[in-house]
Amino acid sequence: MNEEHTETEPRFRIRARYTDTTVTVYQAYRPGIGRPAARTGRFPSAWKRDRMTWIKPSFLWMMYRCGWGTKEGQETVLAVDITREGFEWALRHACLSHHVPALHPDQAAWKRELARSPARVQWDPERDLHLAALPYRSLQLGLAGEAAARYADEWITGIEDVTPLATEIHALVRAGETERASGLLPEERPYPVPDEALAHLRA
Repeated sequence: MNEEHTETEPRFRIRARYTDTTVTVYQAYRPGIGRPAARTGRFPSAWKRDRMTWIKPSFLWMMYRCGWGTKEGQETVLAVDITREGFEWALRHACLSHHVPALHPDQAAWKRELARSPARVQWDPERDLHLAALPYRSLQLGLAGEAAARYADEWITGIEDVTPLATEIHALVRAGETERASGLLPEERPYPVPDEALAHLRA
């Protein structure tokens, strides 16, 4: 299950389900894209490579974003396993999606970095089972251009439709059975990325 918040939980830390070689990220699509992707392990031709695609290591943040798979156009929730090598490449080549004076000399410098970066990062409040905001942040990683192409063609090792899991957990939460719901959550642990690899991405 997701790690419980403690007083020592840092504001910025990647938490994810991962193995020695892969990391799981979540996306939600309309069934016309999501179902073929889960069936074949690759995104169909309807998936637009020229658009930025956002991947999320946090299952509960994905639930917040897609409303447990009930929002229009986000009815199919996917767990996408990608290589850790690819994930970390995206982090190294990412820029924050907003200007931070402590990290960028000025707005113009940030805009130049943003324009040349194939990935971007947002840190949004992590969510609990009721989708309420927690006092620490969850990584959202946007992929465009080279990063989106690498994601689709090189990094993906498997795609699973986890819509039934989302539906089951949501039903338990609504029934007040939070302990059972929590027990079904994917296990997310602090991801072992070196601090220096995130130094340019912490607001």
